[in-house]
Amino acid sequence: MRMPQKQYRFAVWYMLGFLLGILYANVIARNYITVTGIFHEYFLSQYTQIEIVTEEYLWYLLKWRALPVVLLAFAGNAGLRKISAVACLIWTGFSVGILAVSAVLRMGAKGMLLCLAGVFPQYLFYALAYAVLLYYLYQYPNVHWNGKKTAFVAVMMTAGILLEVYV
Repeated sequence: MRMPQKQYRFAVWYMLGFLLGILYANVIARNYITVTGIFHEYFLSQYTQIEIVTEEYLWYLLKWRALPVVLLAFAGNAGLRKISAVACLIWTGFSVGILAVSAVLRMGAKGMLLCLAGVFPQYLFYALAYAVLLYYLYQYPNVHWNGKKTAFVAVMMTAGILLEVYV
């Protein structure tokens, strides 16, 4: 008997990582988060004193936004498609869980608003690019890669990077 394919597997893997991130931040790293961390007043005050050089920031973003996509694509083509897709979803959820708990513990609701403001709108484009790549990796061999998908991922990542530089 064949089991019907679940439509929400991506969300389940992501939410598992999110739950693990919340548990980690609350149980293991709580003292570190409440004493220091990215939402500490000193760290936040440093943002107002930094002058951002657009060209350098663009190269920085190209390296740190494009590199994970390229590594994920290489891992997928090395025969680790489903494992790399699941690992990416769990890691992303874990990271967001830690960030959310850190924001709430240090700043309350304002911290969550700061997080949302910090990732909007560029992460909408990043999420679309990753969704196409992860869907392919997870559903292979039922789904095939083509030039349209490559172009879509490249355009979405480029738009996200340019928006992030602009914002």
